[in-house]
Amino acid sequence: MQHILVYSDSLSWGIVPGTRRRLPFDARWPGVMEIALQAAGRPVRVIEDCLNGRRTAHEDPFKPGRNGLEGIAQRIEIHSPLALVILMLGTNDFQSMHPHSAWHAALGIQALVGAIRSAPVEPGMPVAPVAIVAPPALQEAAGPIARKFGGAAQRSAGLAAAYREVGGELGCPFFDSGLHVTTSRIDGVHLDADQHLVLGKALADFVAALPLAAGA
Repeated sequence: MQHILVYSDSLSWGIVPGTRRRLPFDARWPGVMEIALQAAGRPVRVIEDCLNGRRTAHEDPFKPGRNGLEGIAQRIEIHSPLALVILMLGTNDFQSMHPHSAWHAALGIQALVGAIRSAPVEPGMPVAPVAIVAPPALQEAAGPIARKFGGAAQRSAGLAAAYREVGGELGCPFFDSGLHVTTSRIDGVHLDADQHLVLGKALADFVAALPLAAGA
């Protein structure tokens, strides 16, 4: 059985828009993806490392531990051997306390890929390939998180294009989730349950076509 690590934030953790509840594993996209791959004869296990509020490589001034670079090398070491790492981060880079643009988020993704590739895995274990997934475009935030994400839709413009460019430079497969799903009308940021289902199935097709790490 091969292991795929999903390193992400609340969009993959499965928060139910407008609440603090969480979708069950088989309803959030990493679980949907695992089930679809297994049904297609691909024996994989998806490891979820999805922290609410996680940035690519930036600090949250109010909550510790949200910098995605912190501990990523150790997570790779813990879970190795890995057949694939899926990065889906960036949404929280545009919270209202940050002045970031899509370019800054792409630089964060670039730093994460470098950290994953240089992680101290055991001798003989493969260096896992990294797939970059661009989150869907943000809408105007609404509800309890409106102030937290004020102006995020404008600041994040061009995110998918920036990630595609970085992925090309780094030799990472790229997937634009915004071609398949949209953020919820309830809060403008997260994914409704039906969108998790669509995204999980689309990513299963994407992953099935990738060359995974040998020996993982």
